[in-house]
Amino acid sequence: MAWKGKVPHTYVIVFFIIVFAAMLTWVIPPGKYVKTTVLKDGKEHTELTFYYKDQLPADEAAHFKSGPQTWQVFSALFKGFVRQSGIIIFTLMIGGAFWIMNTSKAIDVGIFDFLRFAKRLEHNRLVKKLGVDNIIMVMIMTLFSFFGAVFGMSEETIAFTIILIPLAISMGYDSIVGVGLVYVAAHLGFSGAILNPFTIGIAQGLAEIPLFSGIEYRIFSWVVINIVGFTFILRYAHKVKKNPKSSIMYHEDAHWRNEFSGKETEVTYYTPRMAWIVFVALILTMSAFSWFHPQTTLKLGNSAATWPVLPVLTLVFILSGYLSLRKSVHYFILVLLAYTIVYLIVGVMGYGWYVMEIATLFMGLGIASGLAINKSADDIAKLFVEGVKDILSAAIIIGLAGGIIITLEEGGIIDSILYGLSKAMGNFGQIASVGVMYMIQTVINIAIPSGSAKAAITMPIMAPFSDLIGVSRQATVMAFQFGDGFTNMITPTSGVLIAVLGVARIPYEKWFRWIWPYMLILILLGFLLLIPTVTMKLNGF
Repeated sequence: MAWKGKVPHTYVIVFFIIVFAAMLTWVIPPGKYVKTTVLKDGKEHTELTFYYKDQLPADEAAHFKSGPQTWQVFSALFKGFVRQSGIIIFTLMIGGAFWIMNTSKAIDVGIFDFLRFAKRLEHNRLVKKLGVDNIIMVMIMTLFSFFGAVFGMSEETIAFTIILIPLAISMGYDSIVGVGLVYVAAHLGFSGAILNPFTIGIAQGLAEIPLFSGIEYRIFSWVVINIVGFTFILRYAHKVKKNPKSSIMYHEDAHWRNEFSGKETEVTYYTPRMAWIVFVALILTMSAFSWFHPQTTLKLGNSAATWPVLPVLTLVFILSGYLSLRKSVHYFILVLLAYTIVYLIVGVMGYGWYVMEIATLFMGLGIASGLAINKSADDIAKLFVEGVKDILSAAIIIGLAGGIIITLEEGGIIDSILYGLSKAMGNFGQIASVGVMYMIQTVINIAIPSGSAKAAITMPIMAPFSDLIGVSRQATVMAFQFGDGFTNMITPTSGVLIAVLGVARIPYEKWFRWIWPYMLILILLGFLLLIPTVTMKLNGF
């Protein structure tokens, strides 16, 4: 009898990756980059010098802990949960809040209305020729790609995944298309990074070149990356729409199809008195915030503008909330969802919000939704717990994946890997050198998915090296930019990717099977886009 191979559970795959990382700590000698401050032309500059463990200065050696990892692979699991605790709690709170909101059937109503609107568009000859679904998907992906390029949207995509998956399923696609519309699109933008302060901002600052300079070519690159990326997703979406069983997620997506296959006639439209009370309470709350924050400074890249954002949003909410309640509580909850998204954007761009503030915002959405549909405090608590249970497996995966980085760090080999890769550049030509830089950044991103952390480690080394080989520092920044962005969509060390896949109920092995050809195309595209940076005279390069 022939043996039929079985793909291991995602937990098992992650654990074996941790074991492999531990094996590397026995092969690769530990080392560390040490920062030193030097005076050049009357100005202080920070330089990084690499030392193997036995060469470290005494003060650095005293604090440097490293060594081959054995039983520590198990403690790495615990420490991984501690390291990723912010994203884990964020995921659980988002899952619980959306479970409460979904009880209202507001998402169902919104999808029904959206699909009716899309159907009416089919009567337009031009729209029909282009395809209504294609237009809708491109618009959604462009929006999220723009967010990724401008303010580095990443963790926020976890919350949007819960919204886009049902939409994709209702349109006849699968969960992979849903993830493509939000997560992949945002990371295509993250790779293009027009004004992303977490990658371009930090990298250019460390490379000592004007902040956000060379934006013209980066905009061009962002457009090209989007065209190629969107085309790949649309082709796959068309294949699934034509034959749903061709989807590698067809069986797993039964959960989503069952959950969002209700008939429109099953929804009862109503507006309880409690919904009006919630409406008044929110008006008072928004008015208080508007009083204390009458002006908001929104930062977009290197520019900023101050507007009375919160007072205007409050006034619009009063009108839209009133009109929606006159229709049904379902539309009121959709208004709350829309405002949650708007406040998320304002919070990120105007007040520097991160996962804690965003999770708190969505928690407020969940509680307000529950109260609006006349649920008691006990009912809301029970619904929240049900939502947490539903999303728990995703949270566990996030913690387990964090153990990979812990193992490499405690083995002391991350800097050693970086040093070994940087030496590989040797005496190449300009195109080959920038290509090697790009590949180094791509490989490092698998071990260090944090763009800001990787910039802090690699740019002080790469920038001076680019001077020696006659490559502009701007080209070096773009090599970092592409190397940092693309592999975020495939590396199991990315807590955000693992969280999104968990929310979407997509096993990592199936995601890997779908995404790896896409990755090869994007990585090749990144190299092709780097060639003009060393062969042509571009503004800012």
